Amino acid sequence: MKIASVADVKAKLSAYLKKSEQGPVIVTRNGKAVAVQLAVADDYELERLILAHSPKFQAMLDKSRQQIEETGGIPHDQFWGEVEEEARKPSKRCRVKRSA
Repeated sequence: MKIASVADVKAKLSAYLKKSEQGPVIVTRNGKAVAVQLAVADDYELERLILAHSPKFQAMLDKSRQQIEETGGIPHDQFWGEVEEEARKPSKRCRVKRSA
């Protein structure tokens, strides 16, 4: 893990992008952490990171957990049947638009 100031990262962005391939780069302002720079291996990993920090997605997970706790969920065979059914449908995965 590397720690660097905003000014240093701004001045040497390419170098810090390369360093983030070895591990997170903690970006500081006035000695206090304000951001983390992470390398992303592929679109799937990027999507996972975005979802992990999405309040809407986290709310959906919380609601699902609460529903499972209250109702006991669905039977094992039913769950996997629904998973297999969804897997046969065309993918509707979220795509991240990248700016030029």
